[in-house]
Amino acid sequence: MSARHRRYRHFYRHVWLLCWLAALLISCAPPAAQVVPVAPLVKGETLYIYRGLLNAVSAVAWSPDGKRIAAASFDKTVQVWDAASGRHLLTYTGHTASVIALAWSPDGTRIASAGLDKTVQVWEVATGRRILTYQGHTDTVAALAWSPDGTRIASGSYDKTVQVWNAGTGSQILTYRGHSDFVTTVAWSPDGKTLASAGVDHTVQLWDATTGKLHLTYQGHFQAITAVAWSPNGKDLVSTGFDRTIQTWSALTGKLLWTYCCHGWVNGIAWSPGGGYIASANTNTTVDIRNDVTGKTALTYRGHKGEVLTISWSPDGTFIASGGDDNTVRVWRAV
Repeated sequence: MSARHRRYRHFYRHVWLLCWLAALLISCAPPAAQVVPVAPLVKGETLYIYRGLLNAVSAVAWSPDGKRIAAASFDKTVQVWDAASGRHLLTYTGHTASVIALAWSPDGTRIASAGLDKTVQVWEVATGRRILTYQGHTDTVAALAWSPDGTRIASGSYDKTVQVWNAGTGSQILTYRGHSDFVTTVAWSPDGKTLASAGVDHTVQLWDATTGKLHLTYQGHFQAITAVAWSPNGKDLVSTGFDRTIQTWSALTGKLLWTYCCHGWVNGIAWSPGGGYIASANTNTTVDIRNDVTGKTALTYRGHKGEVLTISWSPDGTFIASGGDDNTVRVWRAV
């Protein structure tokens, strides 16, 4: 074989190797979601399905500007992608165990994530660089909420506490110890003055976010509470859990406004940003949207192939991102 032929064969071997490596990288990367054609979607129609996660989706949240979506998974990662196209942007891999909670900073530059490794990690969305690790809890951190002014984070844990701490430094501000069992959900009021926390002790407790003083205890549920959310105007709350009910009630008096009974277990609840609707993530593979005044069902989404664990409204209230144990996040037209 001539020297020229040997050089050609050597060259083509390199080309083949590069092509093989490129194909491998493409196959291993989180796949781009397939977006439905440009025609306007009808209510309940799926825009795309994000399939980049390798295990159940435990938490999903839309960025404040509506341009990105983040999802946490039992695969120990948080993934961020373009909300319009489903194009993968970043995978955060700082946790050593399943991630079950996340929250965006109000300015959209940072994410706080937490889970079974008992830590809360705050990191830059653009780069994935970790800014701080909060280690004040002694058990799984199951819930996170960022204060509306961006200065504080509230974290709820299986250690039965809610801890409020500085989002920039990680220094603890207060520890709320009003619960007698695991805390599973926490939510900041729109005005930033009050925190709602709930969990396995069957109560929702409203307390001062600065002093920890208890304002009200709601006792309408008779089993563990999985989720709580404030109305956009801060006047009411909705709560749900293993008693298979969805209940809305007054934040001022605790008076029950309406209840939806005999539902399956509800894993997540979310009030639409402009008011008018409440969405619930259900164990029966559906997401239900209800009128927030009457409780009447307006739409049932049936796109998932497994239990729905988490939901988030887009900031404009048009779309919902829902995730579950089918390892997908589905983005679909809600209203």
